[in-house]
Amino acid sequence: KAVTKVRRSLVLVGIILAATAGRLLAGPAVSVAAASNLLPVIDALRAAWTAAEPGLTITVSSGASGTLFAQITQGAPYDLFLSADTNYPTRLAQTGAGYAASQRIFARGTLALWSTRTDLTLEDLAATLRHPAVKRIAIAQPRTAPYGRAAELVLSQIGSSAEFSARLVFAETIAQVAQWVATGHADVGFVAGSHVTQGAASGRWINVPASLHADEPLAHAAILTKRGASNPAARRCLEILTGPQGAEILRAAGYLPAGR
Repeated sequence: KAVTKVRRSLVLVGIILAATAGRLLAGPAVSVAAASNLLPVIDALRAAWTAAEPGLTITVSSGASGTLFAQITQGAPYDLFLSADTNYPTRLAQTGAGYAASQRIFARGTLALWSTRTDLTLEDLAATLRHPAVKRIAIAQPRTAPYGRAAELVLSQIGSSAEFSARLVFAETIAQVAQWVATGHADVGFVAGSHVTQGAASGRWINVPASLHADEPLAHAAILTKRGASNPAARRCLEILTGPQGAEILRAAGYLPAGR
């Protein structure tokens, strides 16, 4: 635990130094904290942001939404926070570290059960999870990752917590879940639906009904931090993200519209 705390401290110091260096560069700069499920769309969003403002420097850090929230409350100099839920942005505003008036939902995510094993048909969610060949079920850490909380709710709807607990393996982020499934470290994993609907994933998957995780609807919210509220470039990035251009980028990646 002590080593983990030291690592987290070093990460935070690195973030602060990187952001400080960015401020010293000529031209506007925006530091973005993005939930790891958004990594596949970050390049497209970056292109849209920089096209709107040539010379703009974008720095992106990804991680579990809860981890990024903690970093911001501890002083990490982010301008814009893109969370996989509405809870963390709301709490950020309540602490005074976020600009409440800027908070808005920009997309809704979906959940999928994915596997690269050829001996699993994945035609039925419950049957797949109970299949004798499924020894490891990967989910993101529910304490910090909204997709992990959603997966936990799904499992509780299908069976008891004791039924699956011995086979659960917890990843730090939803992106790590996908990595574990891709490499065979996990037999199946609950990943962001956007990961498989983009067509980049091999193997098979089942789209998980939203009704099975109704208490964690995966409404993705963005908020300017207290620091970002005074950064005009960060405001423009938020406007693009929540406008027609951002909506099209997210739709193409498999996300549902914010208002749906």
